[in-house]
Amino acid sequence: MQHIDPQTLYFMRHRRSHPPRTLLAPGPDRHELMNLLTLAARVPDHGKLGPWRFVVLERAALDRLAPALADHVAAAGGDAAAVEKARSAFDSPLIVAVVSSPVDHPKVPEWEQFLSAGAVCLSLLNAALAAGYGAAWLSGPATDPAFATAHLGLSPRERVAGLVHIGRRGPADVPERPRPDVDERTSFL
Repeated sequence: MQHIDPQTLYFMRHRRSHPPRTLLAPGPDRHELMNLLTLAARVPDHGKLGPWRFVVLERAALDRLAPALADHVAAAGGDAAAVEKARSAFDSPLIVAVVSSPVDHPKVPEWEQFLSAGAVCLSLLNAALAAGYGAAWLSGPATDPAFATAHLGLSPRERVAGLVHIGRRGPADVPERPRPDVDERTSFL
């Protein structure tokens, strides 16, 4: 018999990311975060390679990294607005960098392993939202390989698949945004 989970379907239809500027402290404690990471790790993973890992950026690390990211953007030629945006990119209570960490494998190409890391990002986002937190999955200059290698401890082969910002939801509801027209983007063969 087919199992239908209306609560999950409702959640998926109504889920919304929460912009980092709306997130409040505190984020999840380490115990709660480890539960969210455990849920996030339940993703498609051809070959059971686990081709990803987590780098948790707590408040002290975020405060230390914010000026380094602003300097990185300035050194890359960013204008004053881009530098200021970079300086505020770490204002969230907690950020989890999901790192694609590919494994050499004769049957599982690297691009497929990167998709598994992307699935971890979405699963972590959804786990945080389902647990009552506000969350958003972003990229930006902190995912630049040069910055991530120097400041987040990535090896040259690794890449940041996403930065998942997590915190308490602010007092205002996040407005709905326009969604893609699925009919226009779907074809049947």
